[in-house]
Amino acid sequence: MALVAIVGRPNVGKSTLFNRLTKTRKAIVSEEAGTTRDRQYGKCEWCGSEFSVVDTGGWVVNSDDIFEEEIRKQVMIATEEADLVLFLVDIVNGLTDLDEDVAMILRRSNIPVILVANKADNFNQYFDAAEFYKLGLGDPFCTSAATGSGTGDLLDLVVEKLKGKKETEQEEGIPRFAVVGRPNAGKSSLINAFIGEDRHIVTDIAGTTRDSIYTRFDKFGFDFYLVDTAGIRRKNKVTEDLEFYSVMRSIRAIENSDVCILMIDATRGIEAQDMNIFQLIQKNNKSLVVAVNKWDLVTDKSQKAIDTFRNAIKERMAPFTDFPIIFVSALTKQRIFRVLETAKQVYLNRTARVGTSKLNEVMLPLIEAFPPPSVKGKYIKIKYCMQIPDTQIPSFVFYANLPQYVKEPYRRFLENKIRENWQMTGCPINIFIRQK
Repeated sequence: MALVAIVGRPNVGKSTLFNRLTKTRKAIVSEEAGTTRDRQYGKCEWCGSEFSVVDTGGWVVNSDDIFEEEIRKQVMIATEEADLVLFLVDIVNGLTDLDEDVAMILRRSNIPVILVANKADNFNQYFDAAEFYKLGLGDPFCTSAATGSGTGDLLDLVVEKLKGKKETEQEEGIPRFAVVGRPNAGKSSLINAFIGEDRHIVTDIAGTTRDSIYTRFDKFGFDFYLVDTAGIRRKNKVTEDLEFYSVMRSIRAIENSDVCILMIDATRGIEAQDMNIFQLIQKNNKSLVVAVNKWDLVTDKSQKAIDTFRNAIKERMAPFTDFPIIFVSALTKQRIFRVLETAKQVYLNRTARVGTSKLNEVMLPLIEAFPPPSVKGKYIKIKYCMQIPDTQIPSFVFYANLPQYVKEPYRRFLENKIRENWQMTGCPINIFIRQK
């Protein structure tokens, strides 16, 4: 699919235009310069044509700021990938030295460029666009990303310039693996290690990632989306509005994912916030893989230390303990592909189907040997069970004469016996007790 990159200096409305073109709210919009950091991808449909749009951070030249250096790197990568560049300038603030620096870089590239004069909220401002001819990038195209004025004509021009570019249908139903965890657990580093390029900005500063970034991974026999999320902190620790929206995006990413890869910092151990994120994953019935990152920084790597760490995690997360735990290092790439293999297997476990006859053959003798405890002198009998077809996670129904008296501990007993007999590691299981 053809790719259109939106570039420009900070605060000219790139994320607003990205949201307008993709008809989403994926990119965070704020008056604070430098809000967008990583590349953000979306899909735009116009007049029967489809193309991808990439939102980039504000292009800053010759800056000493650590983020602006990384943002500039991301913008350069985006423009190298793109088939067409939308260069946004601000018609309200007029031409700046930074606009001229960016224009000079774009003129040297061989990529077609459309100069877009944004924030033209009324027709009187269209006359102010004349000064942008100085950039040497052709006629400035006046739009207002906030109100949508002029964006239809802009899309007509984009589609016309992209004619002849090969389009491919985007596949639906591709699994989504969300990498979640506390700030600075190494989520972006892990995804960069997977894909073999600096796709996501990595710094030692907590809160570097703000948007939830989707990356297609189709190498080595895998095909799924990797979702990098912002680090989730406790509510009382969230002070900035931007961080609030970033945390909300991360929660939405968990809700929309199939498998969550929970990153735990090996140097800090499992903390209360890790437990909060785990409960969020469990509440949304998502499959789970735990990756203990920064294992290269741990001095004691003996089997005893590994078992102690693993047992500590399972004790904190009980009663759900049937999930894989992998000790990795995103920096040295130690065991990172085992994370992908395990996540894929956990995803396949969600689709596991057990035949009704086999289920009854295994479960009914177990239930007969260990029946539900009697309540008020009444004996509970379970005579039949089956798996409910076409559910998001494996769901089983047991038919009893007095379903209201079957308590949670016995449901867990049934779940554990199912896990012992069938491969469902990492994914949640629903147990329903119904009237016979």
